[in-house]
Amino acid sequence: MAGLLDLLNSPMGQQLISGVAGQTNQPESKTADVLSMAMPLILGAMKKNVSSPEGAQGLISALSSKHNGGILDNLGGLFSGGVDDNVMADGADILGHVFGNKQPQVENALSQKSGLDASSVAQILKIAAPIVMGYLGKQSAQSNVSDSSGMNALLGSMLGGQPQENQSLITTLLDADGDGSILDDVAGMVMGSNKKKGGLGGLLGGLFGK
Repeated sequence: MAGLLDLLNSPMGQQLISGVAGQTNQPESKTADVLSMAMPLILGAMKKNVSSPEGAQGLISALSSKHNGGILDNLGGLFSGGVDDNVMADGADILGHVFGNKQPQVENALSQKSGLDASSVAQILKIAAPIVMGYLGKQSAQSNVSDSSGMNALLGSMLGGQPQENQSLITTLLDADGDGSILDDVAGMVMGSNKKKGGLGGLLGGLFGK
């Protein structure tokens, strides 16, 4: 099972980083930092959402109808001439669905950690979300996922490939106080108030061989 780390470290991942950097007029290194933090957070938030059968079914139907992975087949076309407004609107919808009212908190936290302004982070998130969904759609089709347990297992494997303590840190980050609310303490933890393993930046900073 190809995980998220495999995507980010692949030639496609490099194309994604340079395309998003060009779209937002930000340095590739900082764009890579934001993507390496944002994409696992989006997947992790989805994993929380599919814990209910309704949430899982909603995601599965969205993947089969709209997010089948076609976006990944032409990343060059996606970024040439600027990302289409429809893609950005789709990204905004996805983010609203997975993060809910925590979205500004996530954007501010990633902004503080990466050094990019929150509006640039918001733009990067809007482009990243449909790509994460497309990648998930491709993996879902290959694995014939049809129910919440299958989707939960798929998301878990895509977030895998990391040392155990890193996996538990993502889990902690997404529900720091264990109350089932996705990103309660994300701002504090991403900004480094939790010094364990250097926070999320330390956790994911190695993705690009830094």
